[in-house]
Amino acid sequence: MTDAQNTAPLRTDWSMDEIRAIYYKPVLELIVEASQVHQQYQATGEVQVCTLLSVKTGGCPEDCAYCPQAARYHTDVPVHKLLSNDVVLDAARQAKEGGSTRFCMGAAWREVRDNRDFDRVLEMVEGVNEMGLEVCCTLGMVNEYQAERLKQAGLYAYNHNLDTSEENYSNIITTRTYGDRLNTIENVRKAGISVCSGGIIGLGETDDDRIAMLHVLANLPQHPESVPVNALVPVEGTPLAEQPRVSVWEMVRMIATARILMPQTMVRLSAGRQEMPVSEQALCFLAGANSIFSGDKLLTTPNPGFADDKAMFELLGLTPRKSFKAETPCGGTVDAPATAQTPALAE
Repeated sequence: MTDAQNTAPLRTDWSMDEIRAIYYKPVLELIVEASQVHQQYQATGEVQVCTLLSVKTGGCPEDCAYCPQAARYHTDVPVHKLLSNDVVLDAARQAKEGGSTRFCMGAAWREVRDNRDFDRVLEMVEGVNEMGLEVCCTLGMVNEYQAERLKQAGLYAYNHNLDTSEENYSNIITTRTYGDRLNTIENVRKAGISVCSGGIIGLGETDDDRIAMLHVLANLPQHPESVPVNALVPVEGTPLAEQPRVSVWEMVRMIATARILMPQTMVRLSAGRQEMPVSEQALCFLAGANSIFSGDKLLTTPNPGFADDKAMFELLGLTPRKSFKAETPCGGTVDAPATAQTPALAE
């Protein structure tokens, strides 16, 4: 990483035309530029390893067209109530042993309700936090009070994806608004919780929809600390079951553009990795991706396991990122020595 004076400034005032100009660059030029920005702000070759567990599956009242957990779609995803604390904490221990430094818990809820289930999730957050893992949740919409309770329980990050552009949003989801999404992100930020927000490509959107989504993320008052870039995993029984697979070049364009727009952000190569050979994933890392989900499942869809990722890390010379490692504005790092975990991917 370079000194502060050689580092491109952070911006939250990108225009659509500026982002288009970046996004449509010849792909090799785009990769080179993104890689240079990545080297300025991040420890290249260092990748955050996260694990995502569905703690409450199926039966969701939303109509997200990509999601097999929506109650209105006929998929093979079994419905199960909120897992017990013991099961969740055991899964977190296994994730830590496997090399993960962030443990994410997802519940198929439209919104958090102030009830016993939320109290139990708060207990889970406390338990995972005590293990020295960064704990993340994705529970649907939260208000300011709920976000504050999550923060007090030890929540490190909250995921709430924009999914797509505001213009395309109603084609994918009708049971909530784009404004609802942004309100939750604002509530999370006010509580002092790290923001994780990205989207999905392959929903039938246009390139301009992808650019518009990045425009919103890059122009938030503060960039999200994490931006997942997901490739749609089509699931039989959902409205998007017949969508074609997203190409690696589409993923590279999204990742590289996100890296240039939001240099300090962790850009996560998320859903869709199961279908990507190591050579394609390597292109994404070269373009600025520095975070993955590892573990056999990503909520309900297949995902590479720890052994596969260990082999990939060894082949590509990648190093797992420590937990609780924050980037400073000058590109240096600040670690939390009392809780930081130096990981090693499991055999």
